[in-house]
Amino acid sequence: MVEIVSDNIISPLGTTSEENYQNVKAGNTGIRTYDSLFGIEGKVSCSKIDDTLIKSEFDAEVGIDVGYTRLEKLAMISAWKATKAAGIDTSSPGVKLYLSTTKGNVGLLDEMDMYCDKLFLHETAREIAWRLYNKTVPLTISNACISGVNAIIAASRDLEAGRVEYAVVTGVDVLTKFVVAGFSCLKSLSPKPCRPFDIDRNGLNLGEAAATVVLRKSNGEGANVHFVKGAIRNDAYHISSPSRTAEGSFNALNYIMQDIDKEQIAFINAHGTATIFNDEMESVAIDRMGLNDVPVNAYKGNFGHTLGAAGVLETIISKYSILDNTVIKTLGYETLGTSRKINVATENFSTDKQYFVKLISGFGGVNAAALFKKGGAK
Repeated sequence: MVEIVSDNIISPLGTTSEENYQNVKAGNTGIRTYDSLFGIEGKVSCSKIDDTLIKSEFDAEVGIDVGYTRLEKLAMISAWKATKAAGIDTSSPGVKLYLSTTKGNVGLLDEMDMYCDKLFLHETAREIAWRLYNKTVPLTISNACISGVNAIIAASRDLEAGRVEYAVVTGVDVLTKFVVAGFSCLKSLSPKPCRPFDIDRNGLNLGEAAATVVLRKSNGEGANVHFVKGAIRNDAYHISSPSRTAEGSFNALNYIMQDIDKEQIAFINAHGTATIFNDEMESVAIDRMGLNDVPVNAYKGNFGHTLGAAGVLETIISKYSILDNTVIKTLGYETLGTSRKINVATENFSTDKQYFVKLISGFGGVNAAALFKKGGAK
């Protein structure tokens, strides 16, 4: 089994995991509405980190800027804070970085030659690892929106196999003209704050963040939250549309729920993008598993869709939630708008259950699910 030793989130809602969690618990959002963002016509609602915050945090935590990009700085700040809190020697060969990102430095296409090395995701990962004084070859995972959970699963497998002693999993993505224009072309963006699973949902909000978990192998005891098991199931239904029967998502859920009584599950933290088809697909997967009564929530109304950071960020918020014995409401949700009846949380409430599920999916028919528990839970 693998435990979360420390973590960090950098987002518009704060620069620590605790600050972000308290803002989510209070029902706050980092989503704002912009006119002609990046010169793209029309209104778009998204969650954006202030550049002055990035500079002040980078100067305070990292300090040496040799031309790092905005994305690299965010990842470095988050990884630096999390590893410092864990008290580990990042120069040790037993420490390895796992970078989760969907777009990396793609924004450089707007201003630089297309052959710039920084456009290669593995080069971005090496920059971040070197700034941590870590010479172990990092692993870069870019598997659409499941990248963050995918990275946690991959890191956990390496830890359990004894290939590494500590895994530093950092998820990061930032907003650029390329990203916003791409989702705009797909007609998937909402001009207003998103409404996951709601009958009036009409699209997603993009967001930017960096989030890091430091993992190590454990015996499943102690106060930390532990990764129990995870699954990646790709149904390859369509390049951008999820399976109507939720094959991949259902199969991922089915694997992690083996030998687990659903009565032990405090909540399912869903992807909950607030798009018509994603939310419908997740409701089908949950229904097929017979988990209709288990509380479901989503954090997209607080952070927007943070792409490669989403799986890591949302796992961290869920970790703080389970330690706080609290199920967090789904911001923006009022009335169920999916064909399958699921139990979407409308208010924060207490729980004494000690497991949670992280569910996520992405373009190309990729799906992942992970099961976590409080330390000491049977």
